[in-house]
Amino acid sequence: MSHATPKPSLHAPAGAAVGIGWRHPHYAALLEQQPALDFIEVHSENFFADGGAALSVLHQGREHYPVSLHGVGLSLGSAIGLDAWHLDQLAQLVGRIEPVRVSDHACFARAPLAGQPAHASDLLPVPLTKAALDVMCANVQQVQDRLRRPIAVENLSAYVQWRESDMDEPTFLNTLAKRTGCGLLVDVNNIFVNALNAQLRGEPLDPLAACEAWLDAIVPATVAELHLAGHVHTGDIVIDDHGSCVVDAVWSLYGHALQRFGQVPTLIEWDTDVPPLSVLLDEADRARQVAAQAHTNTRTPLDALA
Repeated sequence: MSHATPKPSLHAPAGAAVGIGWRHPHYAALLEQQPALDFIEVHSENFFADGGAALSVLHQGREHYPVSLHGVGLSLGSAIGLDAWHLDQLAQLVGRIEPVRVSDHACFARAPLAGQPAHASDLLPVPLTKAALDVMCANVQQVQDRLRRPIAVENLSAYVQWRESDMDEPTFLNTLAKRTGCGLLVDVNNIFVNALNAQLRGEPLDPLAACEAWLDAIVPATVAELHLAGHVHTGDIVIDDHGSCVVDAVWSLYGHALQRFGQVPTLIEWDTDVPPLSVLLDEADRARQVAAQAHTNTRTPLDALA
């Protein structure tokens, strides 16, 4: 099915493109209210069926908003390769929806078990090694060749670490983007969660300063989208649960990211304990405010006179 390119619903504010994750509890409310958003994002795997109610709803949403497809199952870092069925289903969905962006995670989930590929149903970190980078580059290139478009790859919130590494995470991601032409989806909350967990492990670092250094190491031209979400501190670990409002420290890092990368499309994610739609829209409004302030702070004197 071919779609006309939808305009942002109603009168979305000028400036940074801001969207929300469109989850099942808000299907009806969003279609009824059509709030001022620049795009909506859905999890690709929820719409792999050839028909049915879910796909019908997504087509309705696509009539009002550009759609970003965000996956959790490609397993781009798996050494046993991609799941051909999964990639075929994604390609069909891309053809149907004509999304504004397609993304997935810098992780692995598939591995051999008793001689057969098994899926862990989790996003597991890859070692930051040259060998793992080669694997991910090959898999990302295969996806892009199949979809006939670049994808964006997201940094992970990781709760375990590999002992071996050849490089830091920004270098790994920068090299991935350079070798494959993919974009990067920078999840600001994930960076902060990882820094907090490193501090809990006893690493002597200032989490905010460490996150700013991480952002400063990313090549700006590669960044295709930013994600913002909430997390929970359980005492001995911080979990990226997408179940609460964005905290002040992450808002501060978001401002830093915008000054570094420019007015990059930004998503508010909320996947657990999903609140009323109005709460997500308030978070989207705050993202616009932070983006406007970051734009003001980075203007040159000549810009200010324009």
